[in-house]
Amino acid sequence: MKVVTAKEMAEIDSLTIEKYGIPSLVLMERAALSVVNCIDEINDQTILVLAGPGNNGGDGIAVGRMLKNKGANVIVFQLFPEDKLSSDCKAQLQIAKNFGVPVKFGFPSIEEINNAQIIIDGIFGTGLKKPIEGKLAELIKNLNLYRKNTIAIDMPSGISSDTGEVLGVAIRAHLTVTFGLPKRGHFLFPGREYVGRLIIEDIGFPRELIESDKLRIGLLDKKLAKSFVPPRPLYSHKGTYGHVLVIAGSSGKTGAALMCAKSVLRTGAGLVTLAIPAALKVVFQSNVLEEMILSLPCNTQTLSSKAIEELERFINERADVVAFGPGVGINEDTEEILKFLLKKCACPIVIDADGITLLKNNLELLKSSKASTIITPHPGELGRLINMPIGDIERKRIEIAISVANSLNTIVVLKGVPTVISSPEGHTLINSTGNPGMASGGSGDVLTGMIASLIGQGMAPFEAACLGVYLHGLSGDIASYSKGFHGMIARDIIESIPAAFIELSK
Repeated sequence: MKVVTAKEMAEIDSLTIEKYGIPSLVLMERAALSVVNCIDEINDQTILVLAGPGNNGGDGIAVGRMLKNKGANVIVFQLFPEDKLSSDCKAQLQIAKNFGVPVKFGFPSIEEINNAQIIIDGIFGTGLKKPIEGKLAELIKNLNLYRKNTIAIDMPSGISSDTGEVLGVAIRAHLTVTFGLPKRGHFLFPGREYVGRLIIEDIGFPRELIESDKLRIGLLDKKLAKSFVPPRPLYSHKGTYGHVLVIAGSSGKTGAALMCAKSVLRTGAGLVTLAIPAALKVVFQSNVLEEMILSLPCNTQTLSSKAIEELERFINERADVVAFGPGVGINEDTEEILKFLLKKCACPIVIDADGITLLKNNLELLKSSKASTIITPHPGELGRLINMPIGDIERKRIEIAISVANSLNTIVVLKGVPTVISSPEGHTLINSTGNPGMASGGSGDVLTGMIASLIGQGMAPFEAACLGVYLHGLSGDIASYSKGFHGMIARDIIESIPAAFIELSK
């Protein structure tokens, strides 16, 4: 499913009306009916409709009329003067009056708000561009204070449909019903917290418009993730599912390497080898069972650049994909190893954690790498990499992911809420899984291993990144059922990976 901006949705709406000939009032009727169908209890409910001046207000008024026709006690409050209303909003207002719906120009009183069971938010929808102020802001604060069952039409009023920002104040909805396609602000924080449960309704937009390749942002949901899962044929063996080389770990950071390797296996790779400092061989050997160890020359803390020759031989002869970075350490030696990978490695490379920090002075090598590369930064790591404040990245995480992927010629997995995956060509997906319990050390190392594992099994790097991100979040969601958000650790995510695959198969 595509995810759109307000401008893209307005263009779809306009083309549907002008090119395909569906009248705007017909679309409005369909939108209103879809909202009404999402309301469980109607009879004898007191419902306040808050209508704005545009077509979102027209939707709200039509919802009110239909609810009254079904037996609800409805009052429509048109918050703006009649001379400020759009033509369709005026038309719906007249139809509502014809049906005997009580219509008041002005704001509801505290008593009227308190007496209502349901509030219909039809004030602004996706069209808001500037902060809400004054009397209207006070009304929204009161609505949030009384916490009535609030249903937002298209977008909670006050939320930017493009960025998820709160424009002054915003209505906290229990349910948001949007039409055709979801908007970015439904998934980006803080807007996501105001949306409540999101329902996406088909009101008749032409399929070729809502599935157009011009719409480059999509939602990574269960249906799409399921389509990515690699086959597991009966006639196969461990070599069928790839050999992953994990270059990771240093003194004090052995856990990152171990979790990365374990997640490689849990995600289905046939073989995994841990390339680690020889001085730590005993530590690693006592903590692995299925994993293999490649002990390499090292200095006092990390791998040495003298390991490059042996790494090159192993990669050329055995590896299908390389994961580099979890706990690998940051110094001249590990930077030389990264340079070697970017210059000489022919198989895909997944770069995370310390590896991303080491990229800072090697961005030109990343751009020109002959290997397919994936970087998996959190906002702090990406901020250091491109010299941008974390706040700016969080406010525009979709645009930033797209820009960095294009400029650095790499697949970007921008971790966070939500995680965004973008290819150099601009194909971008917003992930729909995950929870706060995953905000724990080691979660990123697990994701690195999962993505590398899927590439090793023969998946294209971008699809592997997408499926890895979805499964990672789904594994965290499954782990939260028994561990809760507070008690979850990265190993719980690893142990839930098999259950995530089972869930996808349902």
